[in-house]
Amino acid sequence: MMDFLASVEGTEFASWLRESGSIWAYPAVLTLHTLGLGVLVGASAVLDLRLLGAASQMPLEPLRRLFPIMWAGFWVNAISGVLLFMTDATTKGTTTVFMAKLAIIVVAVIVLTMIRRSVFGHSPVLRDPSMTVKALAAASLALWLAAIITGRYMAYV
Repeated sequence: MMDFLASVEGTEFASWLRESGSIWAYPAVLTLHTLGLGVLVGASAVLDLRLLGAASQMPLEPLRRLFPIMWAGFWVNAISGVLLFMTDATTKGTTTVFMAKLAIIVVAVIVLTMIRRSVFGHSPVLRDPSMTVKALAAASLALWLAAIITGRYMAYV
């Protein structure tokens, strides 16, 4: 496994990304990663908070349009995350914090999918979220917060 991680980290592209003084290298990728996270987690938080009772006068149906925005943020994050990983694969790929972050993200995406199916899989859309949906929304908020915290913590381990 270490050989594979070292080969990823040793590619010309990873070296350029890591060592270039250009603003279009590491700083641009890190900025994209942050923006993707903001879009994904921001849109998800809007939906989660509505499901938990905030702005309860707002109908749920228009919030269905947040899903393509969330997926766009997710893919920007996934691609930029792979690029960031490449710059330090031998270190990041062997830490429990990084593995925990990936696991948290997987669970958060599953929860997001469950929310979509539970809320918008019906016709007409549910008016009042069930306790199960509220629990999923609370879990979603907690999971995205945990993903952010573990991502930031990676800089210090």
